[in-house]
Amino acid sequence: MQLGILALISITELLLFILLLFFFSRLRKSEKVHLQLVEDQRLLMDKLHANAALERELVQSFAVRQAELRKLDEDLEKRAGELRALLAEAERIRRSPQFLRGLIKSGSRQGRSPAQLAEAAGLSLDEVQLILAQEGN
Repeated sequence: MQLGILALISITELLLFILLLFFFSRLRKSEKVHLQLVEDQRLLMDKLHANAALERELVQSFAVRQAELRKLDEDLEKRAGELRALLAEAERIRRSPQFLRGLIKSGSRQGRSPAQLAEAAGLSLDEVQLILAQEGN
């Protein structure tokens, strides 16, 4: 009977020992998984920090480029105003009687017909003929 109880206790101890080994093997696996998760989390955080730094650089670069574009737009508007003023001045000069008279005289010397001169100067044929007649005096 004692031998039976002793055998039962030994079997129980053996089962407990096997359960203990199983528990520790599972614990070791869990620890490995935990360490891998911690490492993966660290890598993810590193990537997130790198992405955040890259995003900051992009935002700063975008702001700089926006400022440059604003400056270029202002310069372009200034140049457009200057060109409008030059065009207006050129149009005023082109429509001046002295310029038209010179244009017609020059064209007549080059052998152009009064009709061609009228078209080039934007005048009527009668006006061109009058200018040529005045110059002939």
